[in-house]
Parts: sequence; C-alpha cells; structure tokens
Amino acid sequence: MTKTRLLHSLTLAALGAVLLAGMPAAAQQNVGEIRIGFLSQTPEPPPYVANPDEPAADDGLAGAMLAIADNNTTGKFLKQSFVLDSVEVPPDGDAAAALRELAGRGDRFVVVDAPGATVEALSKLPEARNLLILNANAPDDGLRGAACAPNLLHVAPSRAMLADALGQYLVKKRWPRWFLVTGRRPEDKLYADAVRRTAKRVGAQIVAEKAWTADSDVNRTAEAEIPVFTQAKSYDVLIVADEVGEFGDYLSYRTADPRPVAGTQGLVPTVWHRTHEQWGAAQLQSRFKAAAKRPMTARDHNGWTAVRVVGEAAARARTADPDRLIAFIQSPDFTMSAFRGAPLTLRPWDGQLRQPVLLAADRSVVSVSPQEGFLHPRTELDSLGYDQPETLCKTRGKKTP
Repeated sequence: MTKTRLLHSLTLAALGAVLLAGMPAAAQQNVGEIRIGFLSQTPEPPPYVANPDEPAADDGLAGAMLAIADNNTTGKFLKQSFVLDSVEVPPDGDAAAALRELAGRGDRFVVVDAPGATVEALSKLPEARNLLILNANAPDDGLRGAACAPNLLHVAPSRAMLADALGQYLVKKRWPRWFLVTGRRPEDKLYADAVRRTAKRVGAQIVAEKAWTADSDVNRTAEAEIPVFTQAKSYDVLIVADEVGEFGDYLSYRTADPRPVAGTQGLVPTVWHRTHEQWGAAQLQSRFKAAAKRPMTARDHNGWTAVRVVGEAAARARTADPDRLIAFIQSPDFTMSAFRGAPLTLRPWDGQLRQPVLLAADRSVVSVSPQEGFLHPRTELDSLGYDQPETLCKTRGKKTP
C-alpha cells in the first residue's frame, strides 16, 4: 500500500497545508482551481554501494512546492489557484493505487518522480487515460521511444540527451578518444548505450571499453585496484556509466594515466547545479534555499519545471479547464523559461521537453550544451537526444511545430 507523505493545498489565500477530507473531489474543486498530483517513489540503493547519498526527505517535492507558489503568484491576477496533492510510494509499494488516489481527488495533471518501469506502468493504466503524466525523473530512452504514450510527457532529459550534451563538449575540447567504463546494473548498460550512440553522432571514437565487476570493497581497495583496472589504449577522457554511484567516484585521480573523468561522475551532464547562476538562476536558487533550507537539486528542478509547465500553460491560455490546458501544453504555442538560457518547448514526436543541459563538476558549472557549432535546421536543442526521423514512438503525432 502507499503511504501519504504530505498533502499540500497551497492556495491564493495561504500557501500553507490544508487537509482535504470527506468531500467528493468534484465538490472540492472550485472554478479556476487547478489540481496537480505529485507521486514519488525512491528505490532503495543496492547493498553493494558504499556510503550511498541520502536524498533529502523532500527531494523533488520541494521544487514542486515552490512552483505551486510561483503558479499562484501569477494565477491570482487571472483568478486561478493551484493545489498540490502529494503521495509517496515505498520502494515496494503500489504506485497504481497512489495514482488512483490522486485521480480520485480530481488531479488531471500528475507529476511522477519514479523509476522508468513505474512511469511506464502508470501511463498504461485505464485511470490514466484522461490524465497528463509528467515524467520528472526517469531518463529511459525507451519511454520516449517504443514505450511512449500520448498521455505521457517528459520533463527530465533522456539518457541520449545527457550523453549528447557531454559528447558535444568533449569533441569541442578536442577530446575525441574515449575509454568507456560500465557498471553492472541494467541502467548502467543503458547509459553506456547512449554514450556509444553519441560517439557516432559527434565523430568521437570509443578506443577501449571495460565492465566493472569487482566484488571487493572499492572504498578500501581503490588506490591499488583502479590504476590496474584503468590501464588501456591511449585515450583522452574516461567516461563512466555508474548511475547509482557504486564505483565511479573512485576513478578520478586514480587512473593509470592522468586523464579527466566524465559521465555519471566527474564532469556530469545535468539539468541543475547548486552553483548555477546565469539567466536569472541565482534568484531561483535563493528563493528555493529560503523555502527549503537547502540548495536546489536536479530532482528539485525537474519537479519545479513539471509543475511550472502547468502554471505557464494556464497563464498563457488563460484557462483552468484541464482539457484545454492539456491541448495547449502539447501545441506549438507552448513555451516556458527554466533559467538555462533558452526557452523550453515540447517535441511532438515523443513528448520530450527540449532543454539545455548543464555540464557540471562538483563545485562549478563548466559549460552548457548544446555547444556552438552543433547546428540543427529546426533548433539547436534538437541536436540533443533523438530527433524526429530517429524516433521509435508510434503513438504520438509526428507533425513538427
């Protein structure tokens, strides 16, 4: 069963929490009220990951809460109010029941911060047919391809977009020879597949590949083990595919040859970083820190963006009608800012939000992709990820805006 972490009712009159109970959803919903659900599910880290990062209890949700406040700031001039209903699903919990709970409250928009398998399963539920599900976390290219759905939009960038963003920068730096190291999990192999695809697109060469299969405690053996493991044919940069952080953080400064590390660790492609300040981002960072008492994470920013998609559509279309909003969000007229240097728009062929990607080290933003020189006849943002002729999505319209 799911457990309700928090039910947020942030309205024009007050941005505090109000518990809704006892009344039918139809009776609760007022004219001009737009209800947004937030469904989160965080998997347990694998047992073999030493010292795993513990996300904040409200990671992702805090971004959505700030976006509700932002939506209400604009909405009050249009007689619109926004309500956020949040449900947390345990790792082994029933996400379908959580979605039904949100739909029963009258939420036609549901932000899903969960693994790809959960997102796909939810999008196929009969109860989801009239909803708009906004994927705020899963990078799976398959969700944008063969497993796409007309009721599913992707706020989080895909693995292909992240890999292309990184690959463009490495080629621009004239580091075209890559050593690819892949972890043991299926997600790592998917990330590695995206890197291989990128290498072909940007003219790079993967000169060596190795799979990490060590069973020893890398925290204790890294200094002796990694120099031996990383002996390889001459290369410019080591690209690591280790999404859960089993070993990737131990590669930097320990490789046999002095080379930079990039990918899931080292120089990382991401939607957000705590040091990002350009294009008005400093103002968003400070507002978030004041509200959440911590820096904004990439997961927070995805949650913020997903909720702001609905708010921006309501402001531009000047309506609170869910059907009209869903149509507007998926139309060529929809655009919004996310403090990353270019407006965000939707790819109609796979439901992916076009967006710039930051390239960040531990304490600094190094660059932003797409890189100069990577041109596209429609928009340079479409140089990141699967373009229209490449898509495997068969259930969405292919018309280009």
